[in-house]
Amino acid sequence: MTTINLTINDRPVRAREGATVLEAAREAGIYIPTLCYHPALKPSGACRLCVVEIEKMRGFTTSCTTPAAGGMVVRTETPQLQDLRRGILELILTEHPHPCLSCHRRHRCQPTDICLRSDAVTERCVTCAKNGRCELQQLSDYIGFDEMTLEYRYRGLPVEGKDPLLDRDYNLCVLCGRCVQMCQDARGIGAISFVNRGSATVVGTAFDRPLKDAGCRFCGACIEVCPTGALMDRETRLNPDADLEKTAVPCRRACPAGIDIPLYVDLISRGKFQDSLAIVREKVPFPGTLGRVCIHPCEEACRRGELNQPIAIKFLKRFVADRDTGAWKKYARRLPPTGKRAAVVGSGPAGLTAAYYLGELGHAVTVFEALPEAGGMMRVGIPDYRLPKDVLKKEITDILETGVELKLNTRIESLDALFRQGYDAVFLAVGAHRGMKLGIEGEDSPGVVDGAAFLRSVSLGEKVDLGRQVAVIGGGNAAIDSARTARRLGAAKVSVIYRRTRAEMPASPEEVEGALEEGIEIIFLVAPLKIGRKDGRLALTCQRMALGAPDTSGRARPVPVKGSDFTLEFDAIIAAIGQSPLIPGFDVRTGRGSLILVDDCLATSRQGVWAGGDVATGPASVIEAIAAGRRAASEMDRYLGGKGHIDEELTAERQTPMHAGKDGEFAGRERVAMPCLAPADRQGFVEVELGYDEQAAIAEARRCCQCGIRTQIPPAPCAPARARACPPVPEPASH
Repeated sequence: MTTINLTINDRPVRAREGATVLEAAREAGIYIPTLCYHPALKPSGACRLCVVEIEKMRGFTTSCTTPAAGGMVVRTETPQLQDLRRGILELILTEHPHPCLSCHRRHRCQPTDICLRSDAVTERCVTCAKNGRCELQQLSDYIGFDEMTLEYRYRGLPVEGKDPLLDRDYNLCVLCGRCVQMCQDARGIGAISFVNRGSATVVGTAFDRPLKDAGCRFCGACIEVCPTGALMDRETRLNPDADLEKTAVPCRRACPAGIDIPLYVDLISRGKFQDSLAIVREKVPFPGTLGRVCIHPCEEACRRGELNQPIAIKFLKRFVADRDTGAWKKYARRLPPTGKRAAVVGSGPAGLTAAYYLGELGHAVTVFEALPEAGGMMRVGIPDYRLPKDVLKKEITDILETGVELKLNTRIESLDALFRQGYDAVFLAVGAHRGMKLGIEGEDSPGVVDGAAFLRSVSLGEKVDLGRQVAVIGGGNAAIDSARTARRLGAAKVSVIYRRTRAEMPASPEEVEGALEEGIEIIFLVAPLKIGRKDGRLALTCQRMALGAPDTSGRARPVPVKGSDFTLEFDAIIAAIGQSPLIPGFDVRTGRGSLILVDDCLATSRQGVWAGGDVATGPASVIEAIAAGRRAASEMDRYLGGKGHIDEELTAERQTPMHAGKDGEFAGRERVAMPCLAPADRQGFVEVELGYDEQAAIAEARRCCQCGIRTQIPPAPCAPARARACPPVPEPASH
């Protein structure tokens, strides 16, 4: 890199050739005040706050647009420059709320305090969500602002809140042009611009159209570069203490495993399917499984849902997983053997995930599984029509190829035996396979089975005879899976009995919809009372329920309706109201529901033993179990002498291109539906969801707002704190 030498404030500075004076100063740690300048944008010199004096050049010049040259002598702080900047700042503040800037109480005043100067609430800095993070506020402190000499005019413009996700407060806008530059030049979207002329100029859309109609992508890049809070996320404006990362990129924060969702969705939109899969695989070893059965909390958080429907993040994950060529494997980490041995008890998502990362870190790992097949509840608790065996088997094979040893049909009854065999650390991930009791009379009658045992028997190929009429009690995914499985086994009528309404059902909405399409009856607001027998069949006495006040789960509590008892007859009853773990003599502390007690690091009460997944949390989800496996692997690696670093990079693709381009139809694009087998064709256990083709996947990925682009935008230069003597606090008047 070619460099040049210049002098700034009597200090020799070496700068890269082609840098501006402002860039040369910044790289040397010398601050020059700016407002319109932003490192992600082309400099314009519009605000003129960055003016400097350069020897042999007449007048003052904007440092952001002036190329640095060899031998140049620059001064950034002189009395004349300070006066000029103070005058520019005062002009800006003639139409910007600012009374707090000259108040000695500002740094200790709270938004709810009574203003001693009687300034309006809408004009006070301390009531602004940007307070403490406002660049204009920082500039005022640095340049030095006491009182206005020019007339201040509060414009009293309304806060524009008719658009989704963001608010526009024209009273705070200083017309720096950053947002316009970002939208038009950097992003190429062109939804906003300067409108009107003269003193009426504002940043807005042509003909004052809603942003949705102006082609806005709602990426939030304009918000990221706004210095004053004129553009803000609505959640942040209404709640200044809101987590900015969660507000800006909520899908990534919502994922328990921390998958970089915006990036992998963007890569699909650009046709880079293997790179997209690599991004997913950096955090989870089960992309194909999650692409089918994940509870997708990311979609609930997706900002696109505020426009119409959230991005089909789960379906897109399946799309790239189904096209896996194994390209990611050549970048996978394989550290040298450490000489340490780790035992994993249970081969479900938590156990296999921990084993995968521990193996990558060089530890010798053995997984012990009591069943004849690996996969835990993924293998014996989720039916094939949702998760085909070959999909899961391939992903388990990928894990075993790293050197992880798997021992099937091996039940571990004692941890002491494992330590005697030379294992240095143990991870308990035995899941929750024991069905919970209904707690009613007759539940042990022949023909009454628990959902977990029923699904396990079917998955392992055991013969199960239910008869023609089957009841399933419960409202979770296990209940819906049991009902749809019973239907496939030949039951003519299957009735799901649930004590709340559909709105409170914990089962995935798409699974409930699938059950209804297959002719399964769901009886809401009904709870079982007892089970008897009548003419050789099971007689289920039930009671009608009504919804009362919320319970500890946040859902409305079902309240019995007096005198509403009735009886239904069935050939079989499947109880699917939950599961609990079955803990052998592991000599670790357990709590309510036989769950193993762990600390924040997933460590149990016994040294060298960790636990995670359903055995520690109770029945949860595959993605939550995977997250627990990741955490356990990191903590166990530290215990075994490593640094606990399990993250890796499996592709060189790390960023979304800044330029997005125009798409006038963006806001109205509907979510691409998942193609499914017609209900009449759902015979046996053939997979119901057929998956996206390339055209559908790219179309769906292009609906993404690209919220993640905000994390790629560098911060604006921050004014250093400059000590200024505060005026003395006046003594209270004596009475």
